[in-house]
Amino acid sequence: DLLLSNSCIPFLGSTEGLDFRTLLLDEERGRLLIGAKDHIFLLNLVDLNKNVKKIYWPAAKEKVELCKLAGKDAHTECANFIRVLQPYNRTHVYVCGTGAFHPLCGYVELG
Repeated sequence: DLLLSNSCIPFLGSTEGLDFRTLLLDEERGRLLIGAKDHIFLLNLVDLNKNVKKIYWPAAKEKVELCKLAGKDAHTECANFIRVLQPYNRTHVYVCGTGAFHPLCGYVELG
């Protein structure tokens, strides 16, 4: 119904089925950060498909192999699912992912 009424703009960058996990709204700058499977997206709130920035952040190959050896599903469990997007300061966001059952965190510069 929303598409038919032209009252929404679908995000077209998700064609890979990226399993979105967490969101961070930055109203002050008109941005939306999305944590997904192996990716972090930075979107413009006015037009979600304009100037999309994407960071590819997969789990280390060794960690993925260990995850598979532990009997986990390679497609649904052995990836870096971004779970934390937390503002740190005006220029950085603190980000954490599952890292194929070996959590990892870092800072992303938004500039």
